Amino acid sequence: MSETNPRRIVIGDVHGHYEGLMILLEAIAPTSDDRVYFLGDLIDRGPHSAQVVNFVKRNNYSCLLGNHEQMLLSILTDERASSPRMQAWLYSGGQATVASYHEATIPDDHVDWFKSLPTYIDLGDIWLTHAGVDPSKPVIEQTAEQLCWIREEFHSIPKPYFPDKQIIIGHTITFTLPGVSPGQLAQGQGWLGIDTGAYHPRSGWLTGLDITNNLVYQVNIFRNYLRALPLKDAAIAIDPAKIKVHRRD
Repeated sequence: MSETNPRRIVIGDVHGHYEGLMILLEAIAPTSDDRVYFLGDLIDRGPHSAQVVNFVKRNNYSCLLGNHEQMLLSILTDERASSPRMQAWLYSGGQATVASYHEATIPDDHVDWFKSLPTYIDLGDIWLTHAGVDPSKPVIEQTAEQLCWIREEFHSIPKPYFPDKQIIIGHTITFTLPGVSPGQLAQGQGWLGIDTGAYHPRSGWLTGLDITNNLVYQVNIFRNYLRALPLKDAAIAIDPAKIKVHRRD
């Protein structure tokens, strides 16, 4: 383990599981010199979204815009937002987010913070985004919709999108990809998926990745079980040919 260089630590989709996040970070023990990055989807599904947002915001950790934050913003900032859109967000875990805030009111400073979240972070050799990229478009043409929502079109790429960067994503629970079991990370062509489904009853694993030392930390939020293992033992290689692509016209 590196004792001289600051670590780069990436946290997968937390989805309101504050207590699990605290256990995970206690094990990782980031110092003031370490850089901590969250891949988005801090909110929804789990019971303590407000606490998670408060914690990440208060500590000035870097965080990406996830599709769940994007859904929330589309409702709060668009007066024309339809009732079906609201219902879709509530059904997707938004109800738990509303309940986590005092008097079911999301404060303006949280809304402003959500609005400030970037859709990607370029670390040089590592490129962070919530969901992936549209492989047919250059970075400058990627939209928030694609970076926050894309799935199979990205997962099935036969060669890396970047020749000199690895993309690290959340968004898609890894065990939904072919050959991956709950808790395992998914290694594609030039990308690594670390959303191990903290909220999902088949998994419960919340993942933190120490990029500097190629070390994976995980806590199971249902069992309060913690483990750490080398990245090479935690990641399963994905065959892009086995991913069915449902293309949108």
